[in-house]
Amino acid sequence: MLNAPRIEPLAPPYAPDLDALLARMTPPGAPSVLALFRVLAHNPELASRATGWGGYLLGGKASLPLRDREVVINRVCARCGAQYEWGVHVAAFSEAAGFTPTQNAAIADAELDDAALTARDRLLVQMADELHDTATVSDALWPQLAAVWSAPQLIELLMLAGWYHAISYVCNAARVPLEPWAARWER
Repeated sequence: MLNAPRIEPLAPPYAPDLDALLARMTPPGAPSVLALFRVLAHNPELASRATGWGGYLLGGKASLPLRDREVVINRVCARCGAQYEWGVHVAAFSEAAGFTPTQNAAIADAELDDAALTARDRLLVQMADELHDTATVSDALWPQLAAVWSAPQLIELLMLAGWYHAISYVCNAARVPLEPWAARWER
């Protein structure tokens, strides 16, 4: 069982400004306002500014295909032990990204064989692992990445990994409660 939240997600009724912010933060079709957003809303100015960046990464403006983004997001969250964010992304995007259950498991668990992943997926997993372990990308991996992704996309990949590292910190340290509909990992 998870520990109790350190920062409780805000609960309705919300003040009108906060209600409007949470409405902007919540993706269309979401079953409810995510607990993470209700935690971030304790600091409305920060939450408002984070919404623009998150919207860029996930809202169709980013230059990376959905599958590439989700490989990085899911691996970063898994390496950080952020089951909350990993579970939300697997539940919300796994099917659209074309992941099989075996691929989701391989991305989530560094001990599993990654043979189920595509070569492109494996490069992204390796990048996420190197960034997690060393805060950089090795000279051996960089040219392999640069052969597949453009310079603007490489910057986006690095920022994406860093952003979800930060989100993982919030999820873990604030102990954001898991969404009832989100995926769970078996480790």
